[in-house]
Amino acid sequence: MLDSGSTEVRSDTGAAHLEILRRTNLGMGIGVVVQYALGIWVNLYVTVPARDQGGGFLAAIGRALANGPVALGIHAGLGLLLVLGSISLVVRSVLSRNRALIAASVVFLLALLGAASSGASFVDSGHGVALICSLISLYLAGSPGRQGPGRGDGVTGP
Repeated sequence: MLDSGSTEVRSDTGAAHLEILRRTNLGMGIGVVVQYALGIWVNLYVTVPARDQGGGFLAAIGRALANGPVALGIHAGLGLLLVLGSISLVVRSVLSRNRALIAASVVFLLALLGAASSGASFVDSGHGVALICSLISLYLAGSPGRQGPGRGDGVTGP
């Protein structure tokens, strides 16, 4: 017996697709906040074992997952899940044909890949590149009540 209702073109597929994108974006946003907090914890309180240093990018990720301290392993694992999720987000955005979503998801993927590269470099060499990036972002964000960097218009705040 054939169900003829399943072959009909539904008019609400675009809305359903955007709903899936919204939920994926929410999940990725929550994941990034958790990842950021874990990254701060790892950067401040975790010492990467000397035996884990050297060997390259992929070896650093593998060592962080297999041999590293628990917080470093969780941080690396969540980072890999975020990269996979952002690839899914790019594919779903392309399928939705929404240019703004495509651009935002590609920028998000590139930012995650840059962060993953920085983290793998930290595990590989033991140098605190991530700390420098955090300090630069804090400087660029400015603080409330102070003139932001590069703003000569006298406007205060971010």
